[in-house]
Amino acid sequence: MEQISNIQVVSCSSSNYLKPFRVHYSQNGTKKYWDFMRTHDSVSVLIFNTTCHCFILVKQFRPAVYMCEWEKSNPQHPEVEANEGDETLENQSEPPPASAGVTYELCAGLVDKPDLSLEEIAKQEILEECGYDVPVSKLRKITSYRSGVGVTGAKQTMFYAEVSDENCVGEGGGEPKEGELIEVVKIPLQEAMNFAYDESISKTVGVIFSFMWFHSHMAPKYKISTNV
Repeated sequence: MEQISNIQVVSCSSSNYLKPFRVHYSQNGTKKYWDFMRTHDSVSVLIFNTTCHCFILVKQFRPAVYMCEWEKSNPQHPEVEANEGDETLENQSEPPPASAGVTYELCAGLVDKPDLSLEEIAKQEILEECGYDVPVSKLRKITSYRSGVGVTGAKQTMFYAEVSDENCVGEGGGEPKEGELIEVVKIPLQEAMNFAYDESISKTVGVIFSFMWFHSHMAPKYKISTNV
């Protein structure tokens, strides 16, 4: 996962996932504009394994996170922002370790299959990324919210799924043909809140929020404290 090399940043003229726009508008009589990206909505799933009393997360390398860390550690290198030459960035500035771009996340996926419901997409993602076969009827909607409101405004819908070792039918890891390289990670329930608030561990806000939701709504069911 962390064998990253031959890094090169170039301008993106087209993408299957992001489309840049500029909207002009007037607000209270003042003319304004805002740049934004149109992208897909998404689903995420908080998975709790009742056999081992642990959460099932995914861990993967995120280039956007990695580049943010690189730019932060190399503010004097404009080549990090855009490099269209033949040289790789590694030849121009010292890159951070690949681990700087690795994050812990909920199992998640894009809403890009119009023939499937959100629950069906979530079910597919659980199987592909984590290896658990979960009936759609076992998915519980937690809530939906806007993510990236200043850039994309996309909506993410979060679900909760309880699984057991009996539901595990594969290793997960994502779809290699789509370039996914995902590691499945287990976080014990008793360590969850410490994990959520540990700033040294790179994670998404979805992980933090979902662990807090579980602490408020589900922890009493298992009679286990999840306090920090």
